[in-house]
Amino acid sequence: MKYIGQSVPRVDAIAKVKGEAVYASDMVMPRQAYMKMLMSRRPHAIVKNVDTSRAEALPGVLTVLTSKDVPCNEFGYYSYDQPVLCGPSEKQYADRVRYVGDRVAAVVAETEAIAAKARDLIQVEYEDLPVVCDPEDAMKPGAPVLHPDLGSNVFGHHKLYNGDIAAGFRQADVIVESVLNTPAQEHAFLQTESGLAYIDEEGRLAIVTTGQWGAKDRKQIAHALGLEEDRVRVIYPMTGGAFGGREDLSVQLIVALGALKLSRMGDPRPVKVVWSREESILGHCKRHPFRFFTRWGATKEGKIVAAEVKMLADGGAYKFTTSIVASNAVINSLGPYEIANVKVDAYDIYTNNVPRGAFRGFGGPQAVYCAEQMVNKLAVALHMDPMELRMRNLAKEGSLQTIGAPYPPGVTIREVTRACAQEAGWSDASDGWKIAHPFPKIDPERPYVRHGLGLACAHKNVGFSYGYPENCTIGIDLYGDDEIERAVIHHGASEVGMGAHTVITQMAADALGLPMEKIELISTDTAQVKDSGSVSASRMTFFIGNALKEGAEKALAMWANEERPVHLEYTYWPHQTTAPDPETGQCDPNVAYAYTAQAAEVAVDMETGQVKIEKIYCAIDVGKAINPQQVIGQIQGGLVQSIGYAVLENFVEKDGRVLTPNLSTYLIPTVLDIPEEMNILVLEIPDPRGPWGARGLGEVMNMCLAPAVTAAVFDATGVWFDHFPLVPEEVLNGISAATSA
Repeated sequence: MKYIGQSVPRVDAIAKVKGEAVYASDMVMPRQAYMKMLMSRRPHAIVKNVDTSRAEALPGVLTVLTSKDVPCNEFGYYSYDQPVLCGPSEKQYADRVRYVGDRVAAVVAETEAIAAKARDLIQVEYEDLPVVCDPEDAMKPGAPVLHPDLGSNVFGHHKLYNGDIAAGFRQADVIVESVLNTPAQEHAFLQTESGLAYIDEEGRLAIVTTGQWGAKDRKQIAHALGLEEDRVRVIYPMTGGAFGGREDLSVQLIVALGALKLSRMGDPRPVKVVWSREESILGHCKRHPFRFFTRWGATKEGKIVAAEVKMLADGGAYKFTTSIVASNAVINSLGPYEIANVKVDAYDIYTNNVPRGAFRGFGGPQAVYCAEQMVNKLAVALHMDPMELRMRNLAKEGSLQTIGAPYPPGVTIREVTRACAQEAGWSDASDGWKIAHPFPKIDPERPYVRHGLGLACAHKNVGFSYGYPENCTIGIDLYGDDEIERAVIHHGASEVGMGAHTVITQMAADALGLPMEKIELISTDTAQVKDSGSVSASRMTFFIGNALKEGAEKALAMWANEERPVHLEYTYWPHQTTAPDPETGQCDPNVAYAYTAQAAEVAVDMETGQVKIEKIYCAIDVGKAINPQQVIGQIQGGLVQSIGYAVLENFVEKDGRVLTPNLSTYLIPTVLDIPEEMNILVLEIPDPRGPWGARGLGEVMNMCLAPAVTAAVFDATGVWFDHFPLVPEEVLNGISAATSA
């Protein structure tokens, strides 16, 4: 292989450095109009009336959109439970807002300033409704029901029952029990939500926007606007970050509605919208907060024999991806361990909070925190080293998952955990794993500072789970006379900053035996490509890679047969997963896994509560590093996000209102927050199902730093924190409470 395994420079690097890369917010077209949207700014209310007369009278206003303009006032990723514009319409219960970012109206005007001024002139009459923001409260009888047509705020229940949980706890010599909470997290991508809609040369409604699955976006837009799918075209240029936050729609439907209405008014003009940072934080989804009620039991020999978890997923005002996030959390809440007796119940719950959606890890980081916090607590209760306890329970090749099916081939959780632990200072002694050279807990130069070390490990699914008919379609065109002079690859993978187009070019070149300069990509325009699936679930390298590897063989055979030029459409179908049993939840859930282990060294200021992560150790099995430089960059970026999640990013909501609506109040990591040492160990143990042995990489590094940090803080202070982020106030309060107890 000439290119696979090489740190080939990114194909978009020069354009980005020179400022030539085009993003949706950069787009400008002749006679372009501008849009501003009116958000509800209240968490729960019926929209009684929307008076747009003053806005429409403002010079320069082209049109004002309300619920009456929406042909089919509903959309959603998996369920159409969200109005496009809230207000009176034929859609039952679309007349109400359910969170502060619900859109009520939109203005299209000659300039952005006029649109903003007109938006502020719209008068809305509301009838406020009771608010419910805590998922436990939302489950109680008599709680305000957000979606009256459903009759309940609980919209999903996911089970996993295996073995005999009561018998398992009877076997246990030690039982630990906890209530754990994980926080919401803002995606904070560099580029806020934006879109440009216009009628193209073939009369189609085209939307240039940011996203992760063009075919899925097109389906929702067509449904809500009453159009056939082939009359809608979704185009993704460069996108400034996604992390799952662009799987659900934000501006796309309303900006498309604006262009469609102008066209039907006889004035077909492009319409552009760019959200401000505050609009982005208020209007789009966050990582799900979870609450876990859990207990785990182990024998005195260190065998985990029972684990019980009840989890509540705060879904916010609309479903978005909550049900599949919670399903993914079910598996991860038990960790990568062999446990014979398990019982998990997960509930999806509506609240009047900002909706929760996909975020890197997709329910995994929350659930892994549950599993790893409990394993670390068991180790303390057993007076056993946490690494030793893990090595007595971690899965291996041929192990059954707690969900009932064998692990996919290529189980390397023991290898990554061993590599990470050894790098962090553990050694495998004759009497078991232990820290080889314990470091002083108290800083001699700063006696008010305590030091600690913590460990955690995890796996992350690659591809969609639970029986979804996972597949990936690409096109391969070969041109030339005697030799192939040009290869065109049609694919649907949006470039959201992770370097997908570079990796696809590398894989295509090696699969076809061509130089990279002969590879041309046509991507992320639904008018030109088939459905390659979502750029999520750590799936693109794995799925497009397999499609390229298998498809290239057929394309080259056609070329050898002198079928020239070659035009091949190829669909890769992986191992078929299965849906959960309705009674037990047991199934064969995933095509493949990626594996990681992480350790953290922390310094805790006992006087201020400040937690500083001084060193991170991270081992990941990538199967095959298609582009080693990009692999390291991905891992570093994910770890920095994980630092924010663990100790810094505090998304505050009160009574349905967001108290941290900008980046001066919602703090994300800067270069000053990055540890001096980030020790990254890349293992390359081939995945039997992966292309050239590669595993999916996009999320696994985000899975388990938080529980490693809370374990390190316990090691330093003797205090368990069953929630995070570990901001100074929370840490100081926790230390004070433990000291005074």
